[in-house]
Amino acid sequence: MISEELVDVSRLQFAVTALYHFLFVPLTLGMVWILVVMESVYVMTGKPVYKDMTRFWGKLFGINFALGVTTGITMEFQFGTNWAYYSHYVGDIFGAPLAIEGLMAFFLESTFIGIFFFGWDRLSRPKHLMVTLLMAVGTNLSALWILIANGWMQNPVGAEFNVTTMRMELQSFGALIFNPDAQAKFVHTVSAGYVTASTFVLAISSWYLLKGRDVEFAKRSFRIAAAFGIASVLSVIVLGDESGYTVGEAQQTKMAAMEAMWDTEPAPASFNLIAAPNEALQKNDWAVEIPWVMGLIGTRSVTQQIPGIHQIKEKNRQRIISGIQAVQALERLRQNNQDTQARSQFEAHKTDLGFGFLVKRYVTRMDAVTPEIIQKAVDSTVPRVAPMFWGFRLMVLLGALLLGLFATAFYYTLKGRCENQQWLLRWALIMLPAPWLACELGWFVAEYGRQPWTIYGVLPTHLSVSTLTPGNVYGSLAGFVGFYTVLLVVEMYLMVKFARLGPGSLGTGRYLNEPVLAH
Repeated sequence: MISEELVDVSRLQFAVTALYHFLFVPLTLGMVWILVVMESVYVMTGKPVYKDMTRFWGKLFGINFALGVTTGITMEFQFGTNWAYYSHYVGDIFGAPLAIEGLMAFFLESTFIGIFFFGWDRLSRPKHLMVTLLMAVGTNLSALWILIANGWMQNPVGAEFNVTTMRMELQSFGALIFNPDAQAKFVHTVSAGYVTASTFVLAISSWYLLKGRDVEFAKRSFRIAAAFGIASVLSVIVLGDESGYTVGEAQQTKMAAMEAMWDTEPAPASFNLIAAPNEALQKNDWAVEIPWVMGLIGTRSVTQQIPGIHQIKEKNRQRIISGIQAVQALERLRQNNQDTQARSQFEAHKTDLGFGFLVKRYVTRMDAVTPEIIQKAVDSTVPRVAPMFWGFRLMVLLGALLLGLFATAFYYTLKGRCENQQWLLRWALIMLPAPWLACELGWFVAEYGRQPWTIYGVLPTHLSVSTLTPGNVYGSLAGFVGFYTVLLVVEMYLMVKFARLGPGSLGTGRYLNEPVLAH
């Protein structure tokens, strides 16, 4: 049997590296489009201040991009080192979008980011703008293909188990690309990145305005961030609703855990605004409910029910019992591929094969399965409710605060009085960490809520790991944490350094505390 400690530390290592990596990703996704907006205004107006804005904010973007790439590369190697059976079992499917991401997107953005920084004096204005635009397209294409891969893990469409090869194989590339879960996740994630970048520019511009330095530069940056931010945060809300709908369709267990919905309610289900989930008693001690809202979000109807945790567990119990028969038939087919009775049994139960694998966490032989083992497997199909419930609500709260910030900032931008609102500028500065925290919470809810699966309904996490010792993984985890922490400190140091220098770091002679360059 697989060591529980090995599974836990392997999960911890991937979670830590993913959360570190996702500190850099959102800013990269959004910042690049703000650069496109700023440079577009420069090309249209010819005003040097917009070129300076593009170059200055581009410098901060470049620092973040470099460190994001460094943390991202190691994540892909982990699939081979820590999750070898996962890579073997679904590599033909999962590997395709990752390979395309490298060939189509990563090389595109990496090439044009170099031209962006070193091509200012070598390209005309329109040509350099095209470089910036292609850099933005490449960056977001990279996110698209990665999230197509992740979306398949959440909702494995277009693939089927091959009895001959004993692996999952791709049946429809179109289904993989147009997976509703992947599409919803992509637009929601990139919109969250746009909010992150807008908050970043808004907060630093507010700091300049509070200090009364480089005011015209800061005012223009503030205005662009406010306009881009209000559009982005509204997109996050709308697309978050769509993401919630796809979760309700494909991952009912995750939806029930997020909402602490223990029992199926009459349609349309109410939304638990806040509650006290009691996992020991499998109920909420108390809850503040909003009628109808959950039903409308989760089903887009007033007649369709959302199943509760207890009802989902009973459904999973039947699938586990059916899946055990699929596993038994598969084991016989491995011994004799010509066993027609075993093949017939497998075909009858193959859709539940993944659920049958759940019992292998507790026993190695199917004839050793007892009702108690089945109950353990049933209980394991639902992640802990409290972290899901409160993680989701904290993310939504931060989103609401950011909506209020950008709505207010945009209002005063239209009035032309943003620089005079000291309270607004301080609010923007205080909110700087908020989008990062919201993004990390969103990633946690999405990934923790998929447990106990690496591929939802197909491959349990405990079967996905490599044959390593826990000590090996602990050692590499310590190395990653140390290395990534150094990178994070370097990023924070460089970001603070250049943010304090402001546009004066460009050496144009037009800004605070810089000498006029000799020509």
